[in-house]
Amino acid sequence: MTLRLPNSSAPLKIGTRGSPLALAQAYETRARLATAFDLPLEAFDIIVIKVTGDDRSMVAADRPLKEIGNKGLFTREIEEDLAAGKIDVAVHSMKDMPTVQPNGLILDTYLPREDVRDAFLSSNFSQITDLPKGAVVGTSSLRRRAQLLNKRPDLNVIEFRGNVQTRLKKLSDGVAAATFLACAGLNRLEMADVPAAPIATTEMLPAIAQGAIGIERRMDDNNTAEMLSAIHHTETGQRLAAERQFLFTLDGSCETPIAGLATLNGTTLTLTGEVLRPDGSDALSDTVSGPIKDGPELGASLAKTLIKRAGTGFFDWH
Repeated sequence: MTLRLPNSSAPLKIGTRGSPLALAQAYETRARLATAFDLPLEAFDIIVIKVTGDDRSMVAADRPLKEIGNKGLFTREIEEDLAAGKIDVAVHSMKDMPTVQPNGLILDTYLPREDVRDAFLSSNFSQITDLPKGAVVGTSSLRRRAQLLNKRPDLNVIEFRGNVQTRLKKLSDGVAAATFLACAGLNRLEMADVPAAPIATTEMLPAIAQGAIGIERRMDDNNTAEMLSAIHHTETGQRLAAERQFLFTLDGSCETPIAGLATLNGTTLTLTGEVLRPDGSDALSDTVSGPIKDGPELGASLAKTLIKRAGTGFFDWH
């Protein structure tokens, strides 16, 4: 097959959400493709698509995501446009992505993974242990809520949604004494001036696929597939294969507090996973290691181990 490269009159259309972070991820994708094929930026169009999760008229800022929907809130409309041919590729934060893609679409391209850690943000406190009893902490993440309450059940955790800029403004307005953001997002937005303290993954295990950008395409678009293969980061793909299989086997979604992280050392992959009760009253974790090629099997095995240990009703809301 002769590769057809895009140009300014027939550009490759890159679909994305419209938040500053989503746009930064789309710009990174465009830059990597332009560099790989020595193309001008004009050979690519960034197409902003409004998704339900970003529509303030439909999604109240103080309602937990579990009451509104699941991860499809941030992907559905983009995937519909991709399937319809309105865009050629879709750029996603992988921690937002369901583990199963719609018929005809495939996720098989990942950019190099950024810092996987969570960051603690506060104007007055430098770490979680410094927070006084009863302090208000804002987060929209069920995982972070459960992990925080597991360590500090005395804290008052409130719903705290919005893009990075919105959450920083809420923090400065005193809505909460502290919040959390992903280090990856702060790095991609070049927000080095934000008072953020990275949290070791041994203290707060990150969300599945945190820090990774995925590029989705139509399964039958072989030309785009060949282009994307030039910017795919193999190691990130190997790590996510294990993490996402772990999540899939747990049947995880935005409604379930689940964390996991795969690391590589030579030809060995090590995966640590965690499941928590939504109220933080209990947490179970374990680690498995094996050949990189067995990553998905390791993810499934770890999930089954934790499911057996958790027993019936572990994830029920109280």
